[in-house]
Amino acid sequence: QVQVVESGGGLVQAGGSLRLSCTASGLSFDVYRLGWFRQTPGKEREGVSCIGFSAANTYYADSVKGRFIISRDNAKNTLYLQMNNLKPEDTAMYYCAALSTAPGSWSGVGACGTRGVDYWGQGTQVTVSS
Repeated sequence: QVQVVESGGGLVQAGGSLRLSCTASGLSFDVYRLGWFRQTPGKEREGVSCIGFSAANTYYADSVKGRFIISRDNAKNTLYLQMNNLKPEDTAMYYCAALSTAPGSWSGVGACGTRGVDYWGQGTQVTVSS
């Protein structure tokens, strides 16, 4: 069966960095769009960054643009999120996801929406202290 597993979360001081990893099995990894989502109490789960099969097709939420970098290694069935210059407002549970639907555009939030998700990981907590 399909399994999606995140790792790499933890506690870090503001300005620090973390690298999240996500491994997937039981699916054709290279034909799925992949993404990172995050959620805090009382808020809707939001797309942070998504990536298509081509490395040129990426989406970043405005709040993380210029600080986070998404990448994938299809040979290893692994998705990464390099998180730099972390801020307290980045504190959230981060979820890895596989998305089956093609986005209408890679420039808007539709490129990285929860309705397109077929499979979710269990989440990894990221806490940024001030």
